[in-house]
Amino acid sequence: MSAPLSDSAAPTAKTAASLLVRVENLRKVFQSGTDELIVIDHADFELNAGESVALVGESGAGKTTLLYLLGALDEPTSGEIYFDSQPLSKRTETDLAAFRNQSIGYVWQNYHLLPEFSALENVMMPLLVAENTHAQAEEAARRWLGEVGLADRTDHQAGELSGGEQQRVALARSLVTSPQLLLADEPTGNLDVGTADGIMDIVLSLPATQGLCVVVATHNLTFAERCDRTLRVEAGGIIP
Repeated sequence: MSAPLSDSAAPTAKTAASLLVRVENLRKVFQSGTDELIVIDHADFELNAGESVALVGESGAGKTTLLYLLGALDEPTSGEIYFDSQPLSKRTETDLAAFRNQSIGYVWQNYHLLPEFSALENVMMPLLVAENTHAQAEEAARRWLGEVGLADRTDHQAGELSGGEQQRVALARSLVTSPQLLLADEPTGNLDVGTADGIMDIVLSLPATQGLCVVVATHNLTFAERCDRTLRVEAGGIIP
């Protein structure tokens, strides 16, 4: 497994004390007929650039739902999420699509790679969607695959890679657009201990080397303890 990412890949970043996300009175309710399931209930918290934050809590507590809300993959029932002081609710669908592609990186427990495409092609895709040239996308994808220790696997089909290698491809893909916020949902859940430790090393190096904020939903207590701070999702609330 590769060492933590090098400073040479770091873009100009905000300081660790810079406020990136502010969540105010956030509420998410799912409706089923006449029944309501309150998942997030009047939550308030902040996230800073240059920090790592673990989301912990029981299965079904709402950790994944919260990640979807932070990443603009779902809308809150009420309340607001401010990103760089701008409310997400005021953005158009076109703006939100660009926001998701450029400002947010997503890493899931299931890697969501296209198995018939190479590692390089999978990592290039977000940049091609954003209408970068093929040459620009390839250059950035090769650099990030090198950063996560897969320089020698760029031309292998994703389906030929091990679970740990596929997760590193997914991580490179999430970082290739130089996002400000990385959202990771159980990124080590399908990995053995040794491979999981390597993924942790890479993910937790990002706030210092890239200046971004990392939010990880995890049941892995070792992962949570290595983060700068923890937020517990419990009974709909967010507890520091």
